[in-house]
Amino acid sequence: MFARMVLTKPYLLFLGDARDQLAAKTAQGIVDWRPEWCVGQLRLPNCKADCGLPDLSIQEAVARGAKTMVVGVANAGGVLPEHWVTTIVEALAAGLDVATGLHKRLADLPAIAAAAQRHGRTLHDVRFSTLALPTGKGSKRAGQRLLTVGTDCSCGKKYTALALEKGLRAAGVKADFCATGQTGVLIAERGLAIDAVVADFISGAVEHIAKANDADHWDVIEGQGSLFHPSFAGVTLGLLHGAQPDLFVVCHEPTRTAMRGVLHPLPTIQQVIDLTLQLGRLTNPAIQCLGIALNTEALDHAAAADLLAKTGRNHGLPCVDPIRTGVAPLVEALLHRFPGGRPVGG
Repeated sequence: MFARMVLTKPYLLFLGDARDQLAAKTAQGIVDWRPEWCVGQLRLPNCKADCGLPDLSIQEAVARGAKTMVVGVANAGGVLPEHWVTTIVEALAAGLDVATGLHKRLADLPAIAAAAQRHGRTLHDVRFSTLALPTGKGSKRAGQRLLTVGTDCSCGKKYTALALEKGLRAAGVKADFCATGQTGVLIAERGLAIDAVVADFISGAVEHIAKANDADHWDVIEGQGSLFHPSFAGVTLGLLHGAQPDLFVVCHEPTRTAMRGVLHPLPTIQQVIDLTLQLGRLTNPAIQCLGIALNTEALDHAAAADLLAKTGRNHGLPCVDPIRTGVAPLVEALLHRFPGGRPVGG
């Protein structure tokens, strides 16, 4: 496992002028899983996202004890808009460190680099690593691994993996969440953003994140993108081969009609199951689908309950919403298939 990446807390979350709530998924993920680290949010005019935190100016955040401003926006291409630079410089001048998970390095922007040096502040580009990564080998390694996969990007893979880590630990099973994206790294304070890795080393990086372990230990690996997404399928495939999963969970947002950022229609859940099995057998011939996780946030309770039950019946698999219903059926199914994953005497 990677060394811990620790930022000085608490955080002011910068939402910029995010175009919708999903664009602020990095900030929302930190709020949902590490609320005690957050003092407030900073939004620019026309921001369409709201993480439910107090709206604070930089000065107000500092007065409340904030130590780091985290850029909480994830956008296509991971760009940092020029009109955000002034706010970041202001934060540095006020005594805050600044962290971002974007593809654009903070120190590559002269105004930000100069301000950080002038005020003695630290810049954290959590998407990047200086590790010398190996190429993937695909050889069987000890331990058990579960991967979350999706019909699309931003459909619940990270939340499902985090909920499964929590659920397995509550059941007495040794389990660790393995972060593979910038938001997951900020939540877990360890891991590696796979989409910033040179293509030849993607599978090797995942093998390094989820190394050989005890036979009854589960690495719960955060998925990225989708095998069907024309922008990100390459990352998804490398992650699948490096994860070498024994089990996978398919994540799906049922109200979407097209994949995020492109015009291509969503694949069906069954198509994702079939292709994941076909491609995953390259590094683990015994790969199995454990179940399905739906993001039913856009549905009312009755509609969500009906869809969860119907989807589970149609596929003959446990189907949950990790936030609305929890993941107990998935944990139970895992322990049924892998009784060695139970605690000693369990």
